Amino acid sequence: MLYLGADHGGYELKKSIIAYLEEKGVEYVDCGTNSPDSVDYALIAKKTCDEIVKSDENMGILCCGTGIGISMAANKVNGIRAACCSDYFSAKYTRLHNNANVLCMGGRVVGPGLAVELVDVFLNTGFEGGRHQRRIDQLTDIENSQK
Repeated sequence: MLYLGADHGGYELKKSIIAYLEEKGVEYVDCGTNSPDSVDYALIAKKTCDEIVKSDENMGILCCGTGIGISMAANKVNGIRAACCSDYFSAKYTRLHNNANVLCMGGRVVGPGLAVELVDVFLNTGFEGGRHQRRIDQLTDIENSQK
């Protein structure tokens, strides 16, 4: 399942992403926010990522003003590999090489046209594995050592 979340700075971008997903018939769960009223990105990231980590098959898209704050918050949740992307190459290679499970974008950085291109490549690019799996395992080891 695909989970979406945004704070007030990413709310409009999330709406554009939802329109695209609905057009493409992609199922998703919207974890909020549902208005442009101020809300804390860390709480939205936690709520969304808590759902994502319930299954290895789940993925997420998070938006805030820059994409940076919400990606930092998301990466605090064990099992999340969130990447803040604003270009096609990064969105593609964070899946290929980093097996990222969350794409983060900034509503004040990325326009709706580019956002849907990044969503599309992120959702449709698989993890390459191989030598990259060793690095993902190292990240997991670091994460687990912090418990």
